[in-house]
Amino acid sequence: MKKEIVSTVSEEKKKLVKEISHKMLRNRTVLLASSKGLPGKQFHEIKKKLRGAAELKVAKKSTISKAIEATEKGAMQQLKSNLEADYVLLFSDIEPFELASMLIDFQSSRRAKTGDIAPYDIDVEPGPTELVAGPAISELSGVGLKVKVTDGKLEIIKGATVVKKGDIIKANVASVLGKLNVSPMKVGFIPIAAYDSKEDKVFTEMVIDKAGTLESLREMIRKSLGFAINVKYPTQKTIRYFIAKATAEEKAINRLYENNQQIKEDA
Repeated sequence: MKKEIVSTVSEEKKKLVKEISHKMLRNRTVLLASSKGLPGKQFHEIKKKLRGAAELKVAKKSTISKAIEATEKGAMQQLKSNLEADYVLLFSDIEPFELASMLIDFQSSRRAKTGDIAPYDIDVEPGPTELVAGPAISELSGVGLKVKVTDGKLEIIKGATVVKKGDIIKANVASVLGKLNVSPMKVGFIPIAAYDSKEDKVFTEMVIDKAGTLESLREMIRKSLGFAINVKYPTQKTIRYFIAKATAEEKAINRLYENNQQIKEDA
C-alpha cells in the first residue's frame, strides 16, 4: 500500500510570506535588487545607509513568489518573472526610480574578473599609459588596441571596444583592464525591477546612467542653442549672441569704411 505524501509548509515560512505580503501592500514601492557577489560587510553598510528611506528583506525565491501571489495584485505578479537567486526586497514610500538612483549612488567600482558579464560596452580610449614596453605590447594588441612606445612607455594610439555589453569578460580582457586601472564592474545592490502601487505598474528598466543622461541633456542644450540661433529665435541666450555678432559686424563695416576713405584720400 502506497503512502500518501503530503507537502507541508512550515509555520515559520507561512509567517514570513504573510509578513512580506503585508509590507508589499503597505508601501508604495517594492523593489527587487541583485546582491550577487556583494561582500557581507558592504551589504550591511548599504543597509545602514538606507535606514529611514527603505526597509530591506532577504528571502528565498519561492517565499517572495508566494508573498507576491498573496497580495492578489494583478500588476505586481509581473515581478515574479524577474526573480532570481541572490535577490533582496526593498520596501519604501519613495518613488521607484528615486530609490533605484539611491542604490546606484551607493555602488562602488571594482576590477573585472574572468567570467564577469560586461554591464555595458567597455571602451578603451587612446592615450598614454604607465605600462613599460615589453610583454604588455602583445597583451594590448591582443584585445584590439593599437599601441606605440613613447619615452619607454606604451601609448594607445587607437582605442577599441574590448568587450560588448552582456558578453563574458575573458581572461585576457580582464588582465588588460586591470593593467590599465579600468574598473568597470559595480558592487552593491543592482536594481532589477520595481512595483509602484501609485501607478500600479512594474518597471524593469531600473539602471540609471546619471552621467550619460546629464551629458545627453547638455548635448541637446548645445544643439537647441545652435538651432535657435540659425532660425533667429530671440531668447536670453540668443540675444547675447545676436548683439555680439551685430557689434562685430559694425566694427568690420567701420574698418571697411575707414579703409575706403583712406584709399580715396591717398588717390
